[in-house]
Amino acid sequence: MQQQQSSTANRLVDEAVTALPDDVIVNRDSHQNAPALVIRADHVQKAPSTLRSEVGFDHCSCVTAQEYDDHFETVYHLTSYDDRARELSVIVPTTKDNPVSESAAPVYRTAEWHEREAYDLVGIEYEDHPNLRRILLPETWQGHPLQNDHDQAQPQIVTLREHANPVQDDTQQGDTMFLNIGPHHPSTHGVLHLEVVLDGEQVTDVEPDIRYIHGCEEQMCQKGTYRHQIMPYPDRWDWGGAGLLNEWAYARVIEDLADTEVPEYAQVIRTMSAELSRILSHLLFTAMYALDVSGEFNATSMYGFRDREIVQDLLEDLTGQRMMFNYSRVGGVVWDIPEPRGEFFDNVRSFIDDLPQRLDEYHDLLTSNEVLQVRCVDTGKLLPEVAKQYGCTGPVARGSGIDYDLRRDDSYGYYDRLEWDVVTEDGCDNFARVLVRLREIEESAAIVEQCVDLLEDWPNEERTVQANVPRTLKPSGECYKAVEGAKGELGIYIRADGTETPARFKIRGPSFSNLSALSAMAEGEYVPDLVATLGSLDTIIGEVDR
Repeated sequence: MQQQQSSTANRLVDEAVTALPDDVIVNRDSHQNAPALVIRADHVQKAPSTLRSEVGFDHCSCVTAQEYDDHFETVYHLTSYDDRARELSVIVPTTKDNPVSESAAPVYRTAEWHEREAYDLVGIEYEDHPNLRRILLPETWQGHPLQNDHDQAQPQIVTLREHANPVQDDTQQGDTMFLNIGPHHPSTHGVLHLEVVLDGEQVTDVEPDIRYIHGCEEQMCQKGTYRHQIMPYPDRWDWGGAGLLNEWAYARVIEDLADTEVPEYAQVIRTMSAELSRILSHLLFTAMYALDVSGEFNATSMYGFRDREIVQDLLEDLTGQRMMFNYSRVGGVVWDIPEPRGEFFDNVRSFIDDLPQRLDEYHDLLTSNEVLQVRCVDTGKLLPEVAKQYGCTGPVARGSGIDYDLRRDDSYGYYDRLEWDVVTEDGCDNFARVLVRLREIEESAAIVEQCVDLLEDWPNEERTVQANVPRTLKPSGECYKAVEGAKGELGIYIRADGTETPARFKIRGPSFSNLSALSAMAEGEYVPDLVATLGSLDTIIGEVDR
């Protein structure tokens, strides 16, 4: 298998090298699971543009900035929506005294936010960037916190301008008006501020202002040891119920770096618990979206929380927690199915058996509701080519007809041995994204049921829940791996330098890229449409701000 992957990687690099001009490429490099090309900092747009148009890399899944002893670098993680097995890391080094690189944002719109984050935290500047300013820290922040020489004890000076009355200036300019929505929870799980420009009641521009709950999760993970201290953090990136999916993202990348083979039995447990976690997240979306579009605490909201409680009871029995599960471990899971096993499986089956009737109720109350249809059909339009430009994934992309799901396209766990389908809808609107999530609950239930069948019949002597992992892990190498989170592609990049802690830990939250597409989705719509569109993204701000 490793020889086959190496051969594929070499062919991919040769294809990329052939397509690119000789004066662009500086060197080749090797990252775990993906080949890497080093290119000149003043030819960034030329390289991605060629790789996108001629080699098919239409998905910039992540952008990572980092500092070495003698240089800075930006890593663009490129892949294809049509073939996830095609992965390429494009590395752009810059000098320490002049960390300036050309921007990739004109080629990949999703790079606009990612490069702003790289500038904000690491200090790399991107020429030709359409809006290079801080995104997670205040504009008045002194320095860049992920630089090696950053003085964390230095005072942060707030200018008098920051204390000015925000409504002192006239916000009416001609026929347009500037409107602040937030900072609060405007159809999101977490604090968000929208800077909206209106022409009458129509939206002409909207700028999401994030950063309000920036948790420094990447920095904390860089301080933790691989074996024990990092795993509790992923649950906190998405408190909507998708914590087990987040844990799997970290487990997947560190297990690749540490060359750890997860027991088959543990893979089945992970798959079952991950899909229960996905159901938990989608039920929260269903309950809260009913509030977003109807504005009252209606039956759909109450039913959603009723059904979530059942799933949370199951996951509490399995993991010991209702929210921050911390159930995964490097090499498997922390413990086996709770005793008595039969009772746990019966409870899972009872929920799965009742689910079709409950989903019928959601369709009767929600998708058949004329008010919701009026507010959601043909609003929040996101065409496939626009979704790809912004790096959208998960139900947001699949609601635009993009057939992209990492459980199938970059298979892991036990997914490739189970019967299930990737759900897509071609409506490209708010209504399509609702339908995708409700249909995905059905598919997740089918996966859970098959896992229960397997676990019930698994021989006692082969029920191994963890691989034999050394107490101290000191891997080396660089790796980006992702899982299909509840909101989309949840990826983690780790640069391991042979010590117990990562030299760089970067989180690619799907909500970060999905939210960046809001301005393209909302332009020309009305204020109520903006609320429905924002809610349809199912944004968890903890995963955006990290």
